[in-house]
Amino acid sequence: MPQPVFVLVAPRSFSSVFGAMLGQHPQAYGLPELNLFVGDTLAEAWAYLRKGFPVCHDGLLRALAELCEGGQTDEGIARARAWVAAHGDWDIPRVFDHLQAAVGDRRLVEKGPLVTFNAKHLARMQRMFPDAQYLHLVRHPRSSGLSLLGLRDSQSTSRDADGMARSIFDPEQIWCMSNGNAARFADTLPPDRIMRVKGEEVMASPTETLARICDWLGIDAGPRAIEAMLRPEASPYARPGPDSAPLGNDPNFLNRPTLDRDRMEAVAEPDLVSEVDWRPGDFFAPQTVELARKLGYD
Repeated sequence: MPQPVFVLVAPRSFSSVFGAMLGQHPQAYGLPELNLFVGDTLAEAWAYLRKGFPVCHDGLLRALAELCEGGQTDEGIARARAWVAAHGDWDIPRVFDHLQAAVGDRRLVEKGPLVTFNAKHLARMQRMFPDAQYLHLVRHPRSSGLSLLGLRDSQSTSRDADGMARSIFDPEQIWCMSNGNAARFADTLPPDRIMRVKGEEVMASPTETLARICDWLGIDAGPRAIEAMLRPEASPYARPGPDSAPLGNDPNFLNRPTLDRDRMEAVAEPDLVSEVDWRPGDFFAPQTVELARKLGYD
C-alpha cells in the first residue's frame, strides 16, 4: 500500500492551493483537511473537533461523500456523517485505509494546520504512519500573520476557516507555535522523510519547485505531471461543498482556485526587522526571528 504524504503547515501558509497542486499529480490524490490526528480513534477525533473546531469536520465528510457515498451533495454528506457515527471505534490508520482503497494506488496527500498545534498530534501521526513522508510548508511570519488577521476580519459567521476561533491571539504566537512544533518534529526525522518548502518559492517558481518536490517524493517529475499540478482547480475539493459541509479548505481558495500567475510572480518575502504591522511600534520577538532564519528567511 502506498505511503501517504503529510503536509505540516501553520495557518495561512498556502496549504490549500499547495495540497491541491500536489493532489493533481497523476500518482497522488489530494485530500481536504481531515484533522484526524487529534485522537486515536475516529470517535475521539470527532469529539475533539466538535468541542473546539466543528468546522474541521467538513474535510472528512467531503472526502467520504466524494469517494464512498455517491458525491458531494447534502445527501452524500448525510451518508458520510452516518458512516462516521457507525465507525467511531476505527483507529485513524484504518480510516485512511478506507480512503486509500477508494483511490487505488495513488498516494494520499493530506494537510491541516491543526496537527501542528500540538506536538502530541505530530507524535501520534508518526506513530500511526512510521513510513510516511512529510513536507514542511512554511511562509514568512509577516505575510502569514497579515493573512490570518485578514481572514479573521472577513469571517462574520460562527463557521471559521482552518478551525480557528474568531477570537484569536497574536498571529505571531500562532506562527511560532505551529512552525516550532513542526521544526522540532522534522529534526527527529531522517532527510528522506522530511522536506522543507517555502510557500513563496512554490508561488513564484511553481514549475521548478514542484519538480524538485516530485523528485524527492520519488514520483514522476516530467512536464505532463507538472502541468497537471498547475491546475489545482481540477481538484474535487477546489470549490465550496454543499451547505452541510462547505469548507475543508481555505475559503479564499475555494472561491478562486485557479492559479493567478501575475499575482504569483509578485509574491516576495518581506523582512524580519521592521515593526510588526499589527503591533505598531513593536517588532518580532527574538525567538520568532531565530525560528524564521532556521526556516530560511533573512
